[in-house]
Order: sequence, then C-alpha cells, then structure tokens
Amino acid sequence: MIHLDLHLLFPRLCRGFPTLLLAAVAGTLACTAQTKPAADAAPDVLTLSNGDTLHGKFVNEVAGKVTFHTDSLGSVIVSWDKIKELHTGEKFAVLDKIVKMHGRKNAGQVPMGTLDVANQAVTVHSESASDQAPIPVKNAQYIVDEATLNKQMNHEPGFFSGWNGAATAGATLVTATQNQYTVTGGIGLVRAVPTVAWINPRNRTSADFTGSYGKITQPSYFAAGVFVPASITKSAIYHADAERDQYFSPRFFALVQTAFDHNFAQDLQLQQIYGGGIGWTAYKTPRQEADLKGTVQYEKQQFIGGTDSGNQNLIGSTFALAYVAHTRLVTLTQGLSFIPAYNTPRDYSANETDMFAFPAYKNLSFSMGTIDTYLNDSPARLPPTRRNSFQFTMGLTYALKSKY
Repeated sequence: MIHLDLHLLFPRLCRGFPTLLLAAVAGTLACTAQTKPAADAAPDVLTLSNGDTLHGKFVNEVAGKVTFHTDSLGSVIVSWDKIKELHTGEKFAVLDKIVKMHGRKNAGQVPMGTLDVANQAVTVHSESASDQAPIPVKNAQYIVDEATLNKQMNHEPGFFSGWNGAATAGATLVTATQNQYTVTGGIGLVRAVPTVAWINPRNRTSADFTGSYGKITQPSYFAAGVFVPASITKSAIYHADAERDQYFSPRFFALVQTAFDHNFAQDLQLQQIYGGGIGWTAYKTPRQEADLKGTVQYEKQQFIGGTDSGNQNLIGSTFALAYVAHTRLVTLTQGLSFIPAYNTPRDYSANETDMFAFPAYKNLSFSMGTIDTYLNDSPARLPPTRRNSFQFTMGLTYALKSKY
C-alpha cells in the first residue's frame, strides 16, 4: 500500500504555482504581440510648388514624370518643376543618367534608400553607407522601388510572361452579281528582357504572323444559249517569322531567325528561311527605335504545281531595317528587307510592310497598312504571274500588354 503525505507535497505546489502563472502570462503576452498587426507605415508626403500637400504613396519617376498615389485622388502624375518637396518612408533606387546600367555587375552603384527631395535635388538616405551627394532631379532619369529593381536586375520572366504586342483583324463581304469575301488578320509579339527601358537589354524574342485570304465566286449562267460555268478566283498570302536577339552591348546583338511565306498570287507554295547574323540599334529614344540587321541563311522555295527541279535551294542573306515610332496620334511600324541569293543571283526578293495604328478606346485602335512583296524568280505561267504583290488592309487592333 502506497502512502502519500499531502502535507509535504502541498507546500511545494504552492511555492511553484507563482512561477508557473508568470510563465503562462508571459507566453500569452508574447503570442498576442506576434499576432497583433504592425502599425501602418507613415504615408509619403508630396508638397507641390503652389503649397498643396498630398499624403499617400510615391510610386515611381520616369523621365521627369513623378507618379504619386492617394486614396482620394488616385494616381497623380506631375513633373519635377511642379514639386517643392517629396519625402518617402520606403526604399527607392535612383538611376542617375551618368551611371550606365549594363547589368548585375554595376547594380551596387545604384543609390538605394529613403528619399528626400528639395531644391530640385534628390537626397538618398542609405542604411549601409553615409548619405550620398544630392542628385539633381534633371539627372534622375528613373526612380523605382527596391523590389522592382531586384526583379528586373536578377530575374527573368517565364516563357509565357513578359510578352507585349498587338492582334489585328479585318473582313470584307460583298454579295451581288459576284460573291466576294476577304478576311485579314495578324499578331505580333515581343518579349524584351529586362522588360523595362531603364536597364540595358539582355535579350529579345519576337514572333509575327500576318495572313489574308479571299475568294470571288461567279455563278454559272447562259449567254446567247451558251453555258458559262461557274468560276472561282482565290487569293491567299501568309507570312510568319520568329527571331531571337542576344545583346553583347547596349546597341549590338547577335540573332537567329526563321521565316515562312506563302503567296498564292505568285504561285509560291512555301518559302522557308533559316539563318543567323548580327544587328545594330542605330537609333533609340523613348518614342522611336530603328534596328539594322544582316544575316547569312539557307532558303528553300517550293512553287505551286512545280516539279522538284523547279524548286530552289538557295544560300543568301537578309538585309533588313525595322523601325517603330510612337506619337500621341499614331504608332508607325515599318519593315524593309532585301533577300539576295548568292548561288543563283537572279533569285532575289524584297518586301516592305507599313502599319499605322490610331488609338481609339483603351487598348483598341483603328489600323491600316500595306504589304508589298517582290519575287524575282516567280515561275512562268499562263496567265502570266506578276512578280509584285501588293496588299492594303484595314481593321481593328487590340494591344497586348504584359503585367510582368
């Protein structure tokens, strides 16, 4: 039989109880402190030159335009000359136009910290070093938050993200003595890495497709007792291409490309091009860019109804100009290319594309353009095949914008 002396045990429990109680209370307070949400950070403050003061969130600055968000006004965009003072609580990177952003190697040169703007100068307060000399606002081309800088400098978008471009569609339908319809469409996609303009490019991938298909049908009829059978006239022109650019300097890049063309009007069943070369960005501003490219390539041409001996296997080049200009009223996209063949000099070709897009509503715009193709070695047929093919198209264009 076990005998338990409660008189001896109870005092020990009483002496230990205050310690246990204090430990439980301390644990409860610690859990409460962990679960309590942190107080909201103090809002950023923007003081305008007229004395008005805004409290909210500084978003960024691009080429002299400051974006500031408030709950009452939404996003407000003002220029530096309209700003008296700006104070931020979060860290931002200031990209001085004197410092060239070539990539990760010189990322440490970018001033990073909270900002104070006064007297048309930006002062960066860094935690790791003493405050740097104020940067004149005219030299602060871009100011972005720390997370955005890290994403653009140290990461790349996945294959299915980071794409920008446009999709266009148009149609014509006629019903009369003759029945006629034509459909046109196209899509162009570009992914530049980084996806922002304030870091020098590392690579660029593009893909394009344009197509036009039409048919005119003439019903059969009797004329002076003579039966005239129905007739069908068809038109079909398709073009697709893809290109990958790898930059080894801010202006020069190596490239590989492929292109496919079909033109029923010129009896061209399929033209295939596979090549590589170099490119040079001859002119670049925030609103305009012009690229010159030259390649060495293999080219194969297959003609409609042609024999194997009539098809062509060519070694040649593509010399091209790609130009894009953005204005408030229109966006112009232009491409010129000349394609010589070195092993058969007479088998050269050339083409020009011009597209004008006029903004209409949000991402929609009205577009019209031309596609001019010249094929010097089109086969001799009856009726005679013209070497030149010209298209004029109109339609609606929808802008595709990446959220990366």
